[in-house]
Amino acid sequence: MTGLEAALRKAVRGDVGFDVTSRALTTMDASNYRRVPLGVVAPRDADDVAAVLEVCRSHGVAVVPRGGGTSIAGQATGTGVVLDFTRHMNRVVSLDPEARTAVVQPGLVLDRLQDAAASHGLRFGPDPSTHSRCTLGGMIGNNSCGSHSVAWGTTADSVRELDVVTARGQRLRLGQDWAGAPAGLRELVDGELARLRTGFPELPRRISGYALDALLPEHRADVARAFCGSEGTLGVLTEAVVRLVEAPRARALAVLGYVDEGAAAEAAAGLLPHHPLTVEGMAADLVPSAAALPRGGAWLFVETGGTSQAEARARAEEIVRAADVLDALVVTDLADQRALWRIREDASGTATRMPDGSEAWPGWEDCAVPPRRLGAYLRDFRRLLGSHGLRGTPYGHFGDGCIHVRIDFDLLTETGVSRFRRFSEELADLVVAHGGSLSGEHGDGLARAELLPRMYGDDLVALFERAKALWDPDDLLNPGVLVRPAPLDANLRFSVLPRKPVDVAFGYPADGGDFSAAVRRCVGVAKCRTTAVSGPAVMCPSFRATGEEEHSTRGRARLLHEMLAGETGGLVTDGWRSTQVRDALDLCLSCKGCRSDCPVGVDMATYKAEFLHHHYAGRRRPAAHYSMGRLPVWLRWVDRLRLAGLVNSLASVGPLAAVAKRLGGIAAERRIPRLAPETFGRWLRRRERERMRGWTAEARERGQRGMPRTMVHLWPDTFTEHLSPDVGRAAVRVLEAAGIGVLELPGRPWKVARTEDGEVVGVGMSAPWGRPRDRACCGLTYLSTGQLDQARQVLRRTLDLVEPFLLPELGEVTGLPVFVVLEPSCAAALRTDLPELLHDDPRAARLAARVLTFAEALERLAPDWRPPALNRPVVGQTHCHQHAVLGDASDRRLREAAGLTGELAGGCCGLAGNFGFEKGHFEVSRACAEEQLLPSVCGVSEDTVVLADGFSCRTQLEQLAGVRGRHLAEVLAEGLDREAQDGAVPPAP
Repeated sequence: MTGLEAALRKAVRGDVGFDVTSRALTTMDASNYRRVPLGVVAPRDADDVAAVLEVCRSHGVAVVPRGGGTSIAGQATGTGVVLDFTRHMNRVVSLDPEARTAVVQPGLVLDRLQDAAASHGLRFGPDPSTHSRCTLGGMIGNNSCGSHSVAWGTTADSVRELDVVTARGQRLRLGQDWAGAPAGLRELVDGELARLRTGFPELPRRISGYALDALLPEHRADVARAFCGSEGTLGVLTEAVVRLVEAPRARALAVLGYVDEGAAAEAAAGLLPHHPLTVEGMAADLVPSAAALPRGGAWLFVETGGTSQAEARARAEEIVRAADVLDALVVTDLADQRALWRIREDASGTATRMPDGSEAWPGWEDCAVPPRRLGAYLRDFRRLLGSHGLRGTPYGHFGDGCIHVRIDFDLLTETGVSRFRRFSEELADLVVAHGGSLSGEHGDGLARAELLPRMYGDDLVALFERAKALWDPDDLLNPGVLVRPAPLDANLRFSVLPRKPVDVAFGYPADGGDFSAAVRRCVGVAKCRTTAVSGPAVMCPSFRATGEEEHSTRGRARLLHEMLAGETGGLVTDGWRSTQVRDALDLCLSCKGCRSDCPVGVDMATYKAEFLHHHYAGRRRPAAHYSMGRLPVWLRWVDRLRLAGLVNSLASVGPLAAVAKRLGGIAAERRIPRLAPETFGRWLRRRERERMRGWTAEARERGQRGMPRTMVHLWPDTFTEHLSPDVGRAAVRVLEAAGIGVLELPGRPWKVARTEDGEVVGVGMSAPWGRPRDRACCGLTYLSTGQLDQARQVLRRTLDLVEPFLLPELGEVTGLPVFVVLEPSCAAALRTDLPELLHDDPRAARLAARVLTFAEALERLAPDWRPPALNRPVVGQTHCHQHAVLGDASDRRLREAAGLTGELAGGCCGLAGNFGFEKGHFEVSRACAEEQLLPSVCGVSEDTVVLADGFSCRTQLEQLAGVRGRHLAEVLAEGLDREAQDGAVPPAP
């Protein structure tokens, strides 16, 4: 333990972390920069903050305040001690609805303040796109704005008073009329009145530098306002009194379509006289699908408010009439508005990938110019990009003249970094030429502070340095930011990463096969740190269960980054053997929620499997990897030896079950699921044999004439086969009722029948009803435990079994065969993991393309079939892999057609295959279930259908809530049987 660490542990009551994990998690924010801290302290109160500052001052160590770590200019990183306010100092202290004020702590997430204010019809005005994870302290430090700044201004406009501790331990209460000003500040301002009145550009989004003009007499010498945007360099915020505004009772969203972003930018300023709440702009490059938008190549999102829905809509329609648009749409439904806003809010992540998949980065992320100059500025900006051979897609706060853009800088090579510097210098000059600010929202940090003299001149920057010296004479707070800045091309986070591709198992097709590029996907926007999810979102259940950064997708990506950088300065120095990375990944549920919910498509489930594969190479694995990771093998032997009854009997004996769980690494709190006395495959083969025996020659001829024109292979996943064959039987019932024939996937290779000329005429096998010698398998359990060598063997054997059905020529004879997979996690493994792991085998992609879910098969293969009219409400949860990989649009349409009403919850059930069964995971597993799944089924009526297509989801419901969940196939089959009893449909065969 170092002297600094020991002194901090003695002085503070909060958490002190000098370990590798704590430091690795705070090396970066959402910027291009990386600075390695000595340690991290999570203070409990202002006394702790003062104690940290005293200890660090005595040791000559810098201090960096940090909120959600979503800063985009590098100001939330540092080489000294990082103060993490999110763990303890994160409350709404009080809220006064009559005065419309709230007292908040710096680590409070903005959405939590909005939740508290909403019950009083109030809200905090500024709302950055990171509102679900950014903190009030960070917003004050950066003077954040958000999409509603045209109505409610910046954070500085919403600040009343601030409690601050200076670097030398002085506690100040900042406010107007010089309240809380440090000694000498008033004299400094009085001596520079002319410079302060003329040296700052007049525009709504001027964030760069210190706001010393707020100290002018005509601005009531507002010290609190001047402190906003100081990026942790003047003092440490411990509490704030903020102003709230009345929230509109109703809102409407006018979506205005334009030919391109230039036309949208030219139009934005003209809409401001109509007093909109927002005027946001974005181009088609950032829109996954423009189907829900009006015609155009770029759009303005213009929100209006009112006391009623009619008033809000009337204001939106007034704006449409006033705007010269290509096309327009007015949206009043709140769900539709939220869906459109999600597109805009995710742009900070989606913009990090160009349309061709290449990387793009922040750095010149939020310049601002006067709104009337925006169109001209964008045209000049585009020319500058082209002159440097760079690309970027501008978007952002068009009504305020503030533009966000991610640019495809090459920050990996010396030549690319040099270009980054030259472009930055020229762009700074361009912004100033248009009367703008280098930063319009996110602050200067390490990215732009070096260039402030180009905007303000040397004399005003020197004044900034004098002000900093009055607040922080020892330069203790966040040195290298704003004044005496570090070079903008130093401390780049990419410089420590390996230049050669890392030898890995998966193909990482979206990242050019480069695992480093896959890890670089995480740019730190921290959507995975959202403390509450709504709708279908999943990411990141383990973070919401623990509240710990290391159990977020971003935290795990940071540790992987440090692992890859191990040989050139990374904190994790033992590579794939790292226990720090292993422990962070241990609580990853492999839900794949990040694959869809992360704006940049980080796929931590794949990274986890990759890591475990290398980590345990040549070493003994945890017991759960053998017991559950190889579950298909054990269950196949149980079936062959007809031991299901014996296993169930033994598992029902408490002491024996306890021993089995202890040996298998299974949580003691779990009950071992019962095995089916007859597997689904045996049932299906027995059913076909009975049919064949009962046929006469004439019946066979009639039967063949009446055979379904469409045949599918039903995938024998381990869960349906051995644990829930009822689901398989129900699926057969429904598929056949829809006119789709069902074939069992063969357990031995079939032969391809060809003519003498080699033309394919079909496939067949000599003994189709014999006992299968092998089983097709998606490899899911091997993948989730990182047993990738075994997964490869299993998947190659599977491809050998189904290879005849993958021949393109076969489609010309019988139509392309498809494989219907009932278990969502298995379908997801076949769709994504199979082609990514066996990226060198073309059969993998062909199989993945022919995998259908149950609902997809009905919709695609029997489009005219109508399901039974069930007319019942449903609850439950969309499977996390369904949400993340497969999509549930077909399921929604099928439920609607059957009269099943209601929305399913999002999130993850928490069992997640082997995860919730593993020893040490039970509490997190239960916490995940308690977030959305269990509340969704609490107190439902007997008539309500509880849907859960995944075996894990059904098991979690049964074991934690005593509720039986059912697969959609079971519910539909029950409806068919009910109609059959009434004579409406043929009975089940």
